[in-house]
Amino acid sequence: MTAARKPDSKAPADVAGVLLAGGLARRMGGGDKGMRRLGGRPIMERILARVRPQVTTLLVNANGDPARFEGYGLPVMADVVGGYVGPLAGVLTGLEWAAEHAPAGTRFVASFAIDAPFVPLNLVARLRRAVEDEGAEIACAKSGDRTHPVFGLWPLELAAELKRAMIEEEMRKIDRWTVRYDLVEVDFPTEPFDPFFNINDPGNLAEAERLLGAERGAA
Repeated sequence: MTAARKPDSKAPADVAGVLLAGGLARRMGGGDKGMRRLGGRPIMERILARVRPQVTTLLVNANGDPARFEGYGLPVMADVVGGYVGPLAGVLTGLEWAAEHAPAGTRFVASFAIDAPFVPLNLVARLRRAVEDEGAEIACAKSGDRTHPVFGLWPLELAAELKRAMIEEEMRKIDRWTVRYDLVEVDFPTEPFDPFFNINDPGNLAEAERLLGAERGAA
């Protein structure tokens, strides 16, 4: 396991991260979404460049052989609730891992989906500030008229309650669980394009190539 990264001035010092890479990617024909190439580089490489600076330490949540991620120098952990039951299992995995392995003083875990290569560079900072300002327990991203609960900020203290809900109630949907708590939604602009655009099928990948070109042109 690699040592925790020292947080920079923009990264909240009490937030670890979990990159959710445990899905089956059926609409992409199976395999790992993160290994598909965008602009000549793996999607995972692109999203790591955006999210690693935002957290103190980062876990990859992925099922199957963890060796396929060994080149990234990050710890890898499968879902603690088996059966490919969705991203809520990845959130729980991140919470339980952070409670044991994250730096002292860690209070939250930020979750990221592996199929969104344009995730905002200030995502975690804004979620963390919103929790503080609004006195909320949980935060998630929003863009346009859509919420993105997979991009969320989760307090470590809710890990036991989430595990109980997943096992005893068979809780699977994120929004069914978050409705029990004080949740703040943080709005992100959709211009020049939605930063939470995600790649679910080959058509999305082609569109992502176009957006990448637009992003480079703007830069």
